[in-house]
Amino acid sequence: MIGRRGEKRALSVGMDARVRRAFPALQFGADAFAWAIAVPAATLLRYDLRIGPIDVFGVVIVMVLAIVCQAGIGLGFGLYRRHYNYGSLDEVRVLGMSIGAVAVIATVVVQAAGGSWVPRSVPVLAAFLALALTMVVRFAARLVEERHSGPSLENSEPVIVFGAGASGEQIIKSLMRSSDQRYRPLAILDDDLHKASLRINGLRVRGTRHDAVAVAEEHGARSILIAAPSLSGESLRELTDPFLEADLTVLILPRVSEMIDDTTSLQIRPHTIEDLLGRSPANVDLASISGYVTDRRVLVTGAGGSIGSELCRQLHSFGLAELFMLDRDESGLHSTQMSIAGRPSLGSPSLVLADIRDRERIASVFRELRPDVVFHAAALKHQPLLEKNPSEAWKTNVVGTRNVLDASVDVGVERFVNISSDKAADPAGVLGYSKRICERLTAETAERVGRDYVSVRFGNVLGSRGSMLGVFEHQIARGGPVTVTDPDITRYFMTVSEAVALVIQAGAIGTKGEALVLDMGSPIRIQDVARRLIRQSGRNIEVVYTGLRDGEKLHEVLLGPGEADCRPFHKLISHTSVPPLSFSEAAAAACADGNHRDVSIEMIAAAALSLAGAESRWAAG
Repeated sequence: MIGRRGEKRALSVGMDARVRRAFPALQFGADAFAWAIAVPAATLLRYDLRIGPIDVFGVVIVMVLAIVCQAGIGLGFGLYRRHYNYGSLDEVRVLGMSIGAVAVIATVVVQAAGGSWVPRSVPVLAAFLALALTMVVRFAARLVEERHSGPSLENSEPVIVFGAGASGEQIIKSLMRSSDQRYRPLAILDDDLHKASLRINGLRVRGTRHDAVAVAEEHGARSILIAAPSLSGESLRELTDPFLEADLTVLILPRVSEMIDDTTSLQIRPHTIEDLLGRSPANVDLASISGYVTDRRVLVTGAGGSIGSELCRQLHSFGLAELFMLDRDESGLHSTQMSIAGRPSLGSPSLVLADIRDRERIASVFRELRPDVVFHAAALKHQPLLEKNPSEAWKTNVVGTRNVLDASVDVGVERFVNISSDKAADPAGVLGYSKRICERLTAETAERVGRDYVSVRFGNVLGSRGSMLGVFEHQIARGGPVTVTDPDITRYFMTVSEAVALVIQAGAIGTKGEALVLDMGSPIRIQDVARRLIRQSGRNIEVVYTGLRDGEKLHEVLLGPGEADCRPFHKLISHTSVPPLSFSEAAAAACADGNHRDVSIEMIAAAALSLAGAESRWAAG
């Protein structure tokens, strides 16, 4: 049975190959036949359907002349060399040009013969008839091809397409063009009532979003493809909520610029939380970035983490002189290098195993590598853990940042970008306090050495290690419950790729001591994210509220009291001034008797309170 099926497949492939080889000849044969019909028909029309006056010999001469010219001109235009898709607009355009050229030549010849063969108007009239006939043949062939090349009933999944615009039309045509597509469109939905009777490739618009469930049930479809890439995150959430509640799978259409005709179905995917953020790709000024990292030696601390590794991947594409990746996590460094180079080389000088807490080691590394630009992403970031271990936050986030700053000053680093957090704006917990101190240490260093050392502040990054989404997905996989601290708690979110792109951009436009704040869009309720993930899973899982943890806010802010939202260079990046603070001043407030090992929450809070007073005096001055 298998052998017979294989023989049929081989026979079919062989026949297809022979047809492809013979297609140009068949194509010319159809065009020649069109001229063979058009010239006699034009002559007959010219004589008002009277056969008597027709010179058969003259008609044959003009007909043969037209066919020969069509062959030569068609080959010259690439019409019979498979340069154009059959029946495409490009081919029809070239076809019209070739037939027009044939008409001109035939007219000149007929004129030279004094109109004795056929009337002088026949070549022009015949050209219009030939063009009409050749277009009809191509249109009919295209219909037959599309009818027999659509996705098979057995191997494709029925889907309803939402969106009858340009993107919807393109995806429908693409899906119905090949028999190996995964999805088979059966109907179209669109909220534009003017498109109610529109048809695309034989499919009719059957209603609006409110008819989705009924149309899906009618056609036996369990999936809806959103073919409207311009929808904002809020609009997408509003659109898809009823679909998910009806247990329909929501699929997302890639951007038109990402589509590849024959592989579009491979790019169609289930929608994600990232899609619901509605974040547009960051508009990055490549020229300004190239000016400060291209042909420079760049070092990234925390290169094995979520932000650091993405920084390395994006920076790698800017033509750096050297990229040094520093982290204390050897596995993280290995993973980052694999994602860039595709092969492990742990002995590479670009990998630096070091702990930013080790002042002597960091100074030695910087003296050896002598970077021009530093991105400082190394930090401890999990708020609940740091609340219980505040001295660790102090030693890594504050002392570690001081070590990296001092090493940068010693070797003349031109530009320093400190990765901060929205928790540094009006801080309420250990993480926020420590990050705020880091911002001010960076500002003090910038003021002291007169270099562009800046901080970049943003919120939660989707897909980062230990992120909320990962926790929810793990809890759902285990059957729940899903834990949320408070029903009303909100957070800012952005994708890691956008956050890093804007961090690199911020490094280009920031000036001495500033904190640059990335626009995170509107805050999103954590409860909404949890319930959406549960709906997507199709499981009945409980949400349990555990209460706010120590040092945790109900709503985060991106700018603290007195910080203005000023965006002089980039619409997604705010600039705010940061009052400088030396490490000795911070240590005096936070460390009893200079002891860095036993820093408590109260001590860091005391440092923060002293900072608040200092900030007020700085702002007043």
